[in-house]
Amino acid sequence: MSLFAMGFLLVILQPSTGQFPRACANRQSLLRKECCPPWDGDGSPCGELSSRGSCQNILLSQAPLGPQFPFSGVDDREDWPSVFYNRTCKCEGNFMGFSCGECKFGFSGLNCTERQLRTRRNIFQLTTSEKDKFLAYLNFAKNTPSQDYVIATGTYTQMNNGSNPMFRNINVYDLFVWMHYYASRDTLLGGSNVWQDIDFAHEAPGFLPWHRVFLLIWEREMQKITGDENFTIPYWDWRDAEDCVVCTDEYMGGRHPTNPNLLSPASFFSSWQVICTRSEEYNSQQALCNATGEGPILRNPGNNDKSRTPRLPSSAEVEFCLSLTQYESGSMDKMANYSFRNTLEGFADPRTAISNISQSGLHNALHIYMNGSMSQVQGSANDPIFVLHHAFVDSIFERWLRRHRPMLEVYPAANAPIGHNRENYMVPFIPLYRNGEFFKPSRELGYDYAYLQEPALDSFQEFLIPYLEQARQIWAWLVGAAVIGGIITAVLTGLILACRKKRRGTSSEIQPLLIESEDYNNISYQSNF
Repeated sequence: MSLFAMGFLLVILQPSTGQFPRACANRQSLLRKECCPPWDGDGSPCGELSSRGSCQNILLSQAPLGPQFPFSGVDDREDWPSVFYNRTCKCEGNFMGFSCGECKFGFSGLNCTERQLRTRRNIFQLTTSEKDKFLAYLNFAKNTPSQDYVIATGTYTQMNNGSNPMFRNINVYDLFVWMHYYASRDTLLGGSNVWQDIDFAHEAPGFLPWHRVFLLIWEREMQKITGDENFTIPYWDWRDAEDCVVCTDEYMGGRHPTNPNLLSPASFFSSWQVICTRSEEYNSQQALCNATGEGPILRNPGNNDKSRTPRLPSSAEVEFCLSLTQYESGSMDKMANYSFRNTLEGFADPRTAISNISQSGLHNALHIYMNGSMSQVQGSANDPIFVLHHAFVDSIFERWLRRHRPMLEVYPAANAPIGHNRENYMVPFIPLYRNGEFFKPSRELGYDYAYLQEPALDSFQEFLIPYLEQARQIWAWLVGAAVIGGIITAVLTGLILACRKKRRGTSSEIQPLLIESEDYNNISYQSNF
C-alpha cells in the first residue's frame, strides 16, 4: 500500500493508547488532576451513560519498595500517574482505553464480547508482499502524527504544577520511542544532579510485562493507522545466528557502502531521524527529551566489544534460561541470581544464571551486538529492529509461562525496585495497566506465536479455559483444604468408631443380641463432638 493511499486512513483514526491523552494535556485537566475524557459514542465521561466505565479515584499500591531508589517526591513517575492525575477512567467488563472507547486485548466487536486470537510470525516466513507491507507500515508510522497523544516536554514542576502545560505533538512511531525513553530516563534532582539507578521498564521484575504491554499497544496502533486489523508484529529468531541476517536492504537496512556506522541509502530507514539519544545533554540541562531529530540511525552489527558480547545468543543458552524455575530472586534487580527474568534480560550468565554485569547475555547481547542506536537503553527503540527483537524475547517469556504455569503470586508483590511491584501501574501508560495483569499466557491477551502454536481447541474447551484458569490460581488452597478435610474426617470417623465400641462393651447383659428391624429403624446416633 502506498504512503499516499495510507494518508486517507487518517480520517478514520480511533483512540490510541500511549502517553498523555491529548484530551487531558491542558491546564484544566492538570489542575483538577483528572483525565476522564468523554467517549465519542455517547459524549459522557468514560462512556458512563453506556455503562462502559466511570471516572474514579486511582487506587495506588501501598506495598513497600526495594532500597534502590532512596528518594521520595522528586520524580514525576513515582506512584504513576498521581503527580499528573489522581482520577482516570475505570472501564467495566471488556472495555478499555483512556475513555473506555476500546476493547481489552484479545476482544473485539461493538460490545467487546468477541474473542480474537492473532498469530505473530517469523519475519522470514512472511511472503514478499507481507514483508514489504510491514516495512511500509513502519515508514508510515514514522510520518503520521499521533491524533490522540502528545508528549511532555517538561516536568510537572517546570509546568508550574500544571498551570503552564508543556506538551508537543509527535508522530506515531516516535511516540513509542519517547515512551521507552521516558520509562528508563534518569531522575532529575536539580542543578546538575541526577540519579541513574532507576528504570521503570528494565533491570527488575517488570521488564517482561512492561515490554509485553509496549508491543501490544504498538501493534494495536499500527492496526488503527493502517486500517489493517489483522496486522501482527513479526519476530526475528536470533538463536545461533552468525550475523545480523535482518540487516539487509530487503529487510531492516543494510550497511552503508562507505560508512559502516550508517545504513545503506537504499533503505528508507537511512532517512529516519532518531530522538531521545542524548541523555547527558538532557541531564545537564535538567530537561526532558522533546523529540527533536538528533541524526540518523546508527548501526554497525558485529563490530562491538567482543569481551562483553562475543556472539549472538545460542539455542542452548535459551534452553538453560527456560529451565530456571524462579521468575525473580534476591534483590530483584540486575544483581539477582538464578532469576529467569534477570537471565533472559541479560544481566546473569546464560550458562549459570549467576549475575555478571560485566557481560551481556540473551536480550542484552542483541542490543550490544547491534553496536549503535540499539545499544543505548533510552534511545534503543529508534532502530526498528527493536520490535523484531522484543517480539522474540516476549516469545521466550511465553514459553516459560507455558512450561512452569506460575500463579500470579509468583510475581513479587512487594520490595521490588520502584515501579516494579505487582500492583504498581506501569510508567508511562494511560490508560493504566498493572504489572501483574500481564503475567499471564499470551493467548489470554489475544495473540500467539507461530512456532508455539498448539492444536486448535474445540468450543467446549474454549468455554472451560477461564474456569480452569481460576481453578489453577486457587489450586494450592484447594489441595490444602482437601488435606485438612481428610484429617478432620479421619479424626471424626475414629472417634465415632471408638464411641460405638465403648457402648457395645458396657452393660452387655442388658444389650439385645439381635435387633428387630423396626427397632433398628428407630435408633438414632448422637454425638457430643
